Amino acid sequence: MESFTRAGASDPRDGLPRPRLLRGRRGASGSGRDQSARDFRLFWWANAVDALGTQASGAVLPLLLLGLGHSPRTAGLVAGLSLAAGLLLGPLAAVPADRGARKTIMFWSAVVAALAMGSVAVTLLAGHLTLPHLVAAVLVERFATACHDAASRGTVALVCPPDDQPRAVARLAAADQGALILGPALGGAAYQLFRALPFAADALSYAVVAGCVRAMRTDLKAAAAPSGEGLWRAAAAGLYLVRRRPLLRLVLTWIALVNGVAATLYYSAVFALERSGSGALPLGLVLAVTGAAGLAGSLAAPKAAARLGAARTLTTVTWLLAPLTAALALADGPWAYGVLLGAIGLLVPLPAVVLQARALLTTEPDVQARVGAVIATASGATAALAPVMAGLFAGQLNSATPALGCAALLVLLAAHTTRRAALAEAAA
Repeated sequence: MESFTRAGASDPRDGLPRPRLLRGRRGASGSGRDQSARDFRLFWWANAVDALGTQASGAVLPLLLLGLGHSPRTAGLVAGLSLAAGLLLGPLAAVPADRGARKTIMFWSAVVAALAMGSVAVTLLAGHLTLPHLVAAVLVERFATACHDAASRGTVALVCPPDDQPRAVARLAAADQGALILGPALGGAAYQLFRALPFAADALSYAVVAGCVRAMRTDLKAAAAPSGEGLWRAAAAGLYLVRRRPLLRLVLTWIALVNGVAATLYYSAVFALERSGSGALPLGLVLAVTGAAGLAGSLAAPKAAARLGAARTLTTVTWLLAPLTAALALADGPWAYGVLLGAIGLLVPLPAVVLQARALLTTEPDVQARVGAVIATASGATAALAPVMAGLFAGQLNSATPALGCAALLVLLAAHTTRRAALAEAAA
């Protein structure tokens, strides 16, 4: 549930890795360490299987809508609604999770998401899937995953001793990127074999998540918020901190805008490849190439930042993204989209890792989850608009318009980042 696109992971309906902001907690020893290792393995499998299922179904959702006879505008609108569905629930769900309901929220969110995607697979198999049913199921699934994502933030810090946490985060990120590589290709191949198969697989993945969460023995309860603090006030703490700190505003601006650009480019590629007669498998391979490039960029990010410096990495990459995005206006066929989107996918993680690391360094542990929810909500809002705009452009304007518009936005972002980049260096 959790690119271009999940806290350290990806969803083709989203755009960028959502920031994984963790809260520190006590370590463990002896049998406690054994239990921590066991629970982390369960959490890792839950995230890996979930990411694979989400990638498989998310990659082919626009193709399903187009295959059912709906226009690119409708496909973009449905995708936009699905992304917007969870925007408000994420920050709100983070509060009861921090107050002790983390495990309960994670379990029941996975159950609800499994039922929603299962209903799509069953009705599609029976030949009775309607647009209202599909929209309702997608919205329910997104509501559930928003709650799950919010509740799962900080789980690593609750099940792993502090000295094990960096390696744990790296393993989760590797699983997420692996799912980004394999998921779209498997989803595209499964869709060509049987249209219901990717959605059945996604439902099964949510069932596995629920089982893994239920089997975890760790209580997953962090320190409770002050008893006199209301839900809305507690949820607003992250927003207040982001508004007050220039570095966090820079992180939010960069991630939200690049997330929206990435999602727009993704859906524009979907619609363009569909118009050219390319099937689901070539689209899945394009996304797999992008995911592989993102994995390479994530692995190279620490060394690149150490060699170039945080500020130079941030400004250089942001300026490079603009011409690469503009070149997509001339793309024709899966190979061209694969090369250009792969190049963008390689570059995006470099500043993303720098910014998220700086956010961790400057954010108090007791509000990191809520700061992460604010950034995720902002990036989700831009990603929700992206498919709607891509669908409108596909139906009314030249196919080059989305890429050129995104390139213009990136030029503005690069100019803003150049002025503010010293903030990232100062936070080191």
